[in-house]
Amino acid sequence: MNRKALWWAVLVIGVALIVAPLAMGMPGKAAAGQRMLNGFYPIMQPASVQKTANYYTTVFKPLGVVATQFTQAASNPQLAAQLKPLMPMLKPVMPIFAQVNPGLDWYKPLVTTMQANVNNYKQVNSLPNFNLFAWFFIVPGILLVLLSGAGLWTAGALHIHVGRPHPAA
Repeated sequence: MNRKALWWAVLVIGVALIVAPLAMGMPGKAAAGQRMLNGFYPIMQPASVQKTANYYTTVFKPLGVVATQFTQAASNPQLAAQLKPLMPMLKPVMPIFAQVNPGLDWYKPLVTTMQANVNNYKQVNSLPNFNLFAWFFIVPGILLVLLSGAGLWTAGALHIHVGRPHPAA
């Protein structure tokens, strides 16, 4: 392979390294990723994740048992008669009690996922700022374009003719 072809290949690679991140919208996506990491930082700290898990298991799960007992009691004619004096207060909350166990089922994967990903979050958050991510491609691309330009110039593949005015006769 001759040198001119090599320099043209380096130029194409350099241009691709500049254009590809911009064409994929990498600067905006990387900025969104950084905002997301920043937003989750306080939530994904080990103590915060543990506190969330503790609330789930020590407060909300027992509330699910209570909600089940109340809904079962309200549907049981014998217990409903005993709860009759309390029914005016309980009636407005019965629809809420009916949603407690489905809510617990819904949030269980969130709590377990948070617990499982504390170390993964820590590792991702230790990366350089995501706003710099596109520049890890663009800067080498610019350097390759400049390098290939210099190589093509010295190899004689690029000729720039500067017109000079000739004195009038």
